[in-house]
Amino acid sequence: DCFGALEVDSGKYILFVPLLPPEYSIWMGKIHGVEYFKARYGIDEVYYTNEIADSLQKKSPSALLLLRGLNTDSGTTCRAAAFDKISEFKTDYDTLHPVIMECRVKKTPQELEVLRYVCRVSSEAHKEVMRKVRPGNKEYQMESVFQNYCYTKGGCRHCSYTCICASGLNSGVLHYGHAGAPNDKTINDGDLCLFDMGGEYYCYSSDITCTFPVNGKFTDKQRLIYEAVLAASKAVFAAVKPGVSWVEMHKLADRVHLAALKAGGLLKGDVDAMMEKRLGGVFMPHGLGHFMGCDVHDVGGYPEGVERPAGPGLCKLRTARVLEENNVLTIEPGIYFSDFLLDQALADPEKSCFINADATNAYRGFGGVRIEDDIIVTATGAELMSIVPRTVEEIESFMARERSE
Repeated sequence: DCFGALEVDSGKYILFVPLLPPEYSIWMGKIHGVEYFKARYGIDEVYYTNEIADSLQKKSPSALLLLRGLNTDSGTTCRAAAFDKISEFKTDYDTLHPVIMECRVKKTPQELEVLRYVCRVSSEAHKEVMRKVRPGNKEYQMESVFQNYCYTKGGCRHCSYTCICASGLNSGVLHYGHAGAPNDKTINDGDLCLFDMGGEYYCYSSDITCTFPVNGKFTDKQRLIYEAVLAASKAVFAAVKPGVSWVEMHKLADRVHLAALKAGGLLKGDVDAMMEKRLGGVFMPHGLGHFMGCDVHDVGGYPEGVERPAGPGLCKLRTARVLEENNVLTIEPGIYFSDFLLDQALADPEKSCFINADATNAYRGFGGVRIEDDIIVTATGAELMSIVPRTVEEIESFMARERSE
């Protein structure tokens, strides 16, 4: 393993690389010395890992600030660096983690350039999938099209996460694509495809979801739900700016969804009353979005003093922070028709009073719609990094035009 250090007083970067034996060149190619790494990465000082203690002792540090702390998204604690003779130093395991976490929450200009690039590559890969998909394809074939485009055209060797290539009923399964359901369904004519996929470039993530009909033409039922989700996405994007609460953005998406479902005849009654009873969580059981960067669900969602909100949907938010300039997040509203959640709601008098059961039950087996975009919070609003066809008209026109050529 390599180790990195930052000298706080001087701002100098120090890199420690393993000293590999010459025979490693048989398997790994040329074994580079410290000057190579110093030049390649612009590092101030480079040493071998067996020199960590000696090189640090020469600097007479008052303490070593070591990175250890809880990732509130994954629930895991990162492991602090350890090396021979570390016991000879005064160590501090508490100071560094919240500082690094905040550094990752607010991106630098260089980080934003990499993120823009990987989001553009992934956007084009999604468009390639829209060109290639046909009824009769397997979901995993579309996953392969996406991965192939990201690597061959964009140099993205990896995806940021396991691809979700859901069609038909599978589109209502939030994390479909796992080992027990490995994108292996045949895509049927008339199915909606919900494809949640993102390339990774030099450890920086993208996370984009496109939902569209495999045959390139929305049915009336599909259009109703899709346009409800798109309206929520647009409303949130228009409202995002520094100082805005992410919890309030989730509530805004819920409100737009509920109003659209009421207008479509699936719900009835007062939308404010629906919001009070958290009816939105029946149809959007996940959080609105998350920080994104070196992890696709990046750190910093719940620092000390930020409490997780309560209530269906809201409790799944991966952050409840107030937005700041240079935050990078996903906006990913969705409407799903889960038998489990619908049955619960219809059995609850406080929720069932708002639901037109016959109209809503007609959507059982529909699956779901999610629209996910990647954004940068700017000084006055937001910058959209994911550029794909979004309106019904854009999608139908794109698929008709691109698939005829």
